[in-house]
Amino acid sequence: MKPKKIPMRMCLGCNEMKPKKELIRVVRSPEGDISLDFKGKAAGRGAYICHSTECLEKARKARRFEKSFSCRIEESVYEVMMNELGKTPQDL
Repeated sequence: MKPKKIPMRMCLGCNEMKPKKELIRVVRSPEGDISLDFKGKAAGRGAYICHSTECLEKARKARRFEKSFSCRIEESVYEVMMNELGKTPQDL
């Protein structure tokens, strides 16, 4: 039997390739709302980030989310994402 392939994704903060299950998906919905998707099932364009606030801050400073989603992102959206990232996925 062939070994099961593990999907890899790149973190926008640290630019490291990691298994998809170790990262958090940031999704831009068809309506244009941007949020964290802990389950990885929400509809829309996705980008991935590590579980650390440092990676979120690096991606924010380099405007990598804006480049990935091709839209302007408000500071309030980053604040909400930072607060959600501070919680554990079990809290949600």
